[in-house]
Amino acid sequence: MTSVKDESTTAIVTRGSRRGEAAPAPRRPFKKYFRETGWRHIVGVVIGVFAIFPLLYVFSASLNPGGTLLTANALFSNFDFSSYASLFGSSRHPYGAWFMNTLLIGLITAFFTVILGALAAYSFSRMRFTGRRFSLTALLVVQMFPQMLAMVAIFLLMVRIGDIFPAIGLNSQIGLIMVYLGGALGANTYLMYGFFNTVPASIDEAAKIDGAGHARIFFTIILRLVAPILAVVGLLSFIGTCSEFVLASVILIDPDKQTLAVGLYKFVADEFSKNWSVFAAGAVLAAILPVALFLALQKYIVGGLTAGSVK
Repeated sequence: MTSVKDESTTAIVTRGSRRGEAAPAPRRPFKKYFRETGWRHIVGVVIGVFAIFPLLYVFSASLNPGGTLLTANALFSNFDFSSYASLFGSSRHPYGAWFMNTLLIGLITAFFTVILGALAAYSFSRMRFTGRRFSLTALLVVQMFPQMLAMVAIFLLMVRIGDIFPAIGLNSQIGLIMVYLGGALGANTYLMYGFFNTVPASIDEAAKIDGAGHARIFFTIILRLVAPILAVVGLLSFIGTCSEFVLASVILIDPDKQTLAVGLYKFVADEFSKNWSVFAAGAVLAAILPVALFLALQKYIVGGLTAGSVK
């Protein structure tokens, strides 16, 4: 009798496997599910709400024409796009010029930050020269001091340079870009240096046998292999430049040359004419481009940030 039951069970399993039907997996008890996986879902939901709520609050405030944040406590109680229209209709606050200035300065700074950081990282990774270890340590130590300590020195330096070369001195966007590039090394070089070390040196040796020099190896081979870290550094540099306020407010004086971070502050700087609704609308529009770039380069971020820490 037992053999008959075994044969029937085997036949049923065989027919099910022939039809391509997999046996359903046994359900886990709720306690085991919560201990292994469920608590992660709860943490993810809490973090998601914590991150999304400020964005919804700012967007709701931009749709409230009251001009104060106290009237924006009720989310999406009003839907008025007059604040967005006010951004581009004021000659005193040229939001369009601020947006284009931020875009231009951010892209140029990000491009040259990537080039300078990649050149420095390639030199430290592939070449052996006197003072190499000291230079790496010096780059790390310099980053320990906040940028505010050099504010007075940078201002005086830009004033002196403006007396000789006005195009790159005070109240010059090119001068601001050069100041940003002066602090572009350091953390970026260390980040790229770890990633460059993951690229096998045998690739360089094979290229040298074929007669390629360091410049050709760098621009035609290495840059293609380290594309993830280049995208990460460029994205971080662009976001940092767009949100930078202190240096831009000191160096750029004319309203038409200022960036979004400096220009938006004017909407809430005056004590008796604060307009938080317009400020929130400008902040929402200013966040579109960094968010779009972040989403476009998202696939490079994890690989670019973690690959250099494995070596």
